[in-house]
Amino acid sequence: MDSRSIKSFFQVGSLLMVLVALGLLGAIVTMHFAIHGAEVQVPALKGMTVSEALSQTAGLGLNLSVDNRFYSSDVAAGHILTQSPAAGTVVRREWQVRVSESLGPQQVDVPDVVGREERVAQLELRRVGLNVGVTAHLPYGKATPGTVIAQDPAAHAQNIGQPTVNLLVAVPETESVDGYVMPDLVGQLAVSAVAQLGQAGVKATTKLIEVPIGQVAGNGPIRPPVPPGAVTAQMPAAGERIDQNTVVHLLVAR
Repeated sequence: MDSRSIKSFFQVGSLLMVLVALGLLGAIVTMHFAIHGAEVQVPALKGMTVSEALSQTAGLGLNLSVDNRFYSSDVAAGHILTQSPAAGTVVRREWQVRVSESLGPQQVDVPDVVGREERVAQLELRRVGLNVGVTAHLPYGKATPGTVIAQDPAAHAQNIGQPTVNLLVAVPETESVDGYVMPDLVGQLAVSAVAQLGQAGVKATTKLIEVPIGQVAGNGPIRPPVPPGAVTAQMPAAGERIDQNTVVHLLVAR
């Protein structure tokens, strides 16, 4: 092979390498636009009506679902309170955006259903626009089986978060427990709270914390002064379902 043929060979080889490189570059660019073309920014939905939010997200190829409804004195009924993912988050199309809807200020009075038969209590709650949340059962010989022995929130409670009432229903003492409604222990002395849980066979841990007078601690507001030894916060929160496998954590004022 003479020098001219060798030179021609290398020229052709170089040209092929350039073409391959250009092809790869084109594929990478195409893939980049294909990937990023399927991504969108989540819009700010807070304050919109649900129908406005549905229209906004549908136009971006996102799916919207209303997961919760809460009372709010700041956001008008039918408008969005919170959203997840947050506004500005970059997600792929068809992503699920979850929002909570405002019910406006609480206007319903929580009825007193303690002592009512379970089904009657449920009907009474629904009649005033409230939902039945967790229903737990407790062997309790001092009440007629099938009747409500406790409720959370309490009757006539104000500033409740959700339109939901949890019930604790009595069953015969021969039946086994399937769970309890977590009581509100905030403000009680820790020794009393632990003893109360112990009677139901539920274990509790305590942690001492410093709580300056007038400061809110944990998951509930405490009216000052906070007496030493008083429960300032609890987990799980009041109203949640617990059983004998649950460990309750209490924060206690030092």
